[in-house]
Amino acid sequence: MSPTDVVLDARVHAFDPAMRMAEEALRGQLEGAGWRFVQPQRAVTGRSRLSLRAAPDADSAQVSEALPGEPLDLLWEDGTGWARVRTVQDGYLGWARADGLLPRGPAGNGEVTVTALRAHAFAGPRISRPVLTELALGARLTRAFGEVVEEEHRRWVPVLLPDGADAWVQEVALTARPDVDVAELALRFLETPYLWGGRSAWGLDCSGLTQVVYGAFGRALPRDADQQQAALMPVQDAQRGDLVFFPGHVGLMLDDRRLVHANATHMRVTVETLGEGEYGGRLEASFSGFGRWAP
Repeated sequence: MSPTDVVLDARVHAFDPAMRMAEEALRGQLEGAGWRFVQPQRAVTGRSRLSLRAAPDADSAQVSEALPGEPLDLLWEDGTGWARVRTVQDGYLGWARADGLLPRGPAGNGEVTVTALRAHAFAGPRISRPVLTELALGARLTRAFGEVVEEEHRRWVPVLLPDGADAWVQEVALTARPDVDVAELALRFLETPYLWGGRSAWGLDCSGLTQVVYGAFGRALPRDADQQQAALMPVQDAQRGDLVFFPGHVGLMLDDRRLVHANATHMRVTVETLGEGEYGGRLEASFSGFGRWAP
C-alpha cells in the first residue's frame, strides 16, 4: 500500500515516499518493502522563532512557525541539516533547520508564558540593556531562580531562555492575561504585517491570527483555515467571536457583518465589512460559512 492508496493529509501525517520514511503511527497504512518507521522524539524550539518549511530548502514556502520554547516532535533528519518536525500544540508538520532545535529546555523554577503581543528578553533588568531575543504571545520561558528586581517602578522577572541563557523580561509581559474577549484581542493585532506561515505579532497569516487569538483563551484551533472550519460548529448567522470562512482564508467576526483578518490584499491585519466596497464585495461573493467554538 502507498500513500496514494489511502487518504493521508501530509500536513499532519509524516511520511516521505522518496526517503521511505514514516512515523510509527502509519505502520498499518503504509505496508510494503523498504519503509522505515520511526518514533518521534521530543524537542523544543530555541530562543528564536523557528520557520517550518514545505521542503528541506531555505527557498521553499514557510508553512508555519514555532515560537520560542515551543515543544516539537522530531521525526527524522535528512543529513543536510534539515529536520522533519511536528508542532505538538497543533500537530502540524514542516521542515526546520536542525540547529534551531534543542533536546530539552532548561531546568528552573517552572514555566512562564509570554502574554504580551510582542516583547523582548533583555540581558539585564534595565531597558537600556541589550536585547537577547524577540518574544511573542504564547512563547514559553523558564522562570529562573531568583527574585524579581524593581527598577524605576518596573518589575523585572529573571528567566532562562530555551537554550539556557539568562535573561530578564518585564513582569507586565508575562502576567497581563487577556482582559477582553477574543474579538477585542484580535483587534489589538491591527496593522500587524501579513506573513505567509507566520504565527506571531511580528508577522502572521489569516489562520495564524485566529489560532493565536483563540489559543490565548485556551481554545486550541488547528493550523490552517480549512482545518479550522472542519473543527468548529457551523452556524447560519454570525455573532461576535465567530470565525468566517472563504476558500483558503479565514477571519474573525466583530459583529454580524464586520470581520478582522490578516490578508495579503492589504499585507496587514485590517477590518472589512462583508459586501462593502470592492474587497468586501469579493469576500461576500466567496463566503463559505461561519464557524463557532462549541461550548
